[in-house]
Amino acid sequence: QVQLVESGGGLVQAGGSLRLSCAASGRSFSDHGMGWFRQAPGKEREFVAAINWSGQRKYYAESVKGRFTISRDNVKNTVYLQMNRLKPEDTAVYYCSRSSGSYYYTAISEYESWGQGTQVTVSS
Repeated sequence: QVQLVESGGGLVQAGGSLRLSCAASGRSFSDHGMGWFRQAPGKEREFVAAINWSGQRKYYAESVKGRFTISRDNVKNTVYLQMNRLKPEDTAVYYCSRSSGSYYYTAISEYESWGQGTQVTVSS
């Protein structure tokens, strides 16, 4: 069973940046696509970004495209989310997830493991 541990969340002013990290335990990290999702209070969990097993293919939600960058280091078993030009509407708990396959996926149903989440708060 893989364990995912997110870090890097916090409070930042609008226009600022944060980098989230997600460290994965266990083997076969490089066999799986990875994703970031977020959930704001009173809202459903939504897709943010995903990356395939090699890191060569990435996909973003329209709301973060051009501001967020997903990347991974298969030696360190870590996936990252660089968030720039943050907006108050980016405020949410951000979750790291591992997909059941090697591609990148946007649907929650494609993900089999989840981290505990890290809070990101953007003040106006």
